[in-house]
Amino acid sequence: MPSWNTVRDDFPALHQQVNGHPLVYLDNGATTQRPQVVIDAVSRFYAHDNANVHRGLHALSMRATAAYEGARARVARFINAAAPEEIIFTRGTTESLNLVAASWGSRLQPGDVILLTEMEHHSNLVPWQLVAARTGAKLRYVPVTGDEGKLDLSVLDQLLTPEVKVFAFTHISNTLGTINPVAELCARARQVGAISVVDAAQSVGHMPVDVRAIGCDFLAFSGHKMAAGTGIGALYGRRELLDAMPPWQGGGGMIAHVGFFESRWKPSPERFEAGTPNFGDAVGLAAACDYLDALGRAQLRRHDGELARLAYQKLSALPNIRLLGPAEEERGGLVSFALSDVHAHDVVTFADEDGIALRGGHHCNQPLMHKLGLTGTVRASFYLYNTAEEIDVLIASIRRIQKFFG
Repeated sequence: MPSWNTVRDDFPALHQQVNGHPLVYLDNGATTQRPQVVIDAVSRFYAHDNANVHRGLHALSMRATAAYEGARARVARFINAAAPEEIIFTRGTTESLNLVAASWGSRLQPGDVILLTEMEHHSNLVPWQLVAARTGAKLRYVPVTGDEGKLDLSVLDQLLTPEVKVFAFTHISNTLGTINPVAELCARARQVGAISVVDAAQSVGHMPVDVRAIGCDFLAFSGHKMAAGTGIGALYGRRELLDAMPPWQGGGGMIAHVGFFESRWKPSPERFEAGTPNFGDAVGLAAACDYLDALGRAQLRRHDGELARLAYQKLSALPNIRLLGPAEEERGGLVSFALSDVHAHDVVTFADEDGIALRGGHHCNQPLMHKLGLTGTVRASFYLYNTAEEIDVLIASIRRIQKFFG
């Protein structure tokens, strides 16, 4: 097992004070901190190998291209894709999901159905709304069972019918912490001939993820939620699906031939990477994959889950608090809660006075919040550098906030 307290030393951003207190960073669901090895990998690339990829015959360009394509192969291994060509580099989960919705979704027709869940992040909801408006397809939703935050799978047979062409769902809810049975959901989608699209933003950097074991058609994630940089992420797609999809954007790098009136496209992944890619942060993403695998993602999953269970247990002992998500079952590494008569933004502001970084608001889950009768919640989200002692600091801060607001 890694020494988690020692792991904290790898992250320079954690060694600071905020408002006179040691930083307690519990906003990992929004973005994680970066270890020094990732920072060094990106810095070293820009210091020695910086050049545009795929287009140059000089030494720097060839080194940059090798590093970029090496990063693609590393990401493919990280999620057990069948080949590097099944990995498309994007700006992150949002762009990955928009790519699938705009490109694969262009074949949808009136009468087709897109099935989502009520716990989806806006990134896996709004793109499908846009596609439905363009194509005439209809939207359906798998309901969430109240505060416990589980999908009501008892109605899935009624919803997942042959009219469904796309079933898109999150792996771990960014608000509820619910871990969905993604392999089962993908198998159910295949039974009716629907493609499956998995939002893995909250899971890929926190637990082992194997796309072939899951059996998904597409899977999207972001680098900045797994100890890498912002503006980099990936879309996994089965090769036969990617090669049958039209380009999403046009430009340099994705063409086989261009004439004045028509063009031909390269196969995946180049087909979906028009223009100059974020090659420097792709190198950083590969370094993050190395770092997380060296720690062990199964151990990381246990660490995050134990912190989430401990936080849920201690928060539930406080008065006038409402907690969301599974109470007994395993959950992702986060806990969302609401204090009676105290706005989530006030909680986050007061906690910041104690050096604690939390997240308050609707967490890009407005439809779910509306269903639960909430305007927002406070979210504490954990990662490999967080400790049980930091949860005690959080509890003391919440007690102070409750005392202040009476």
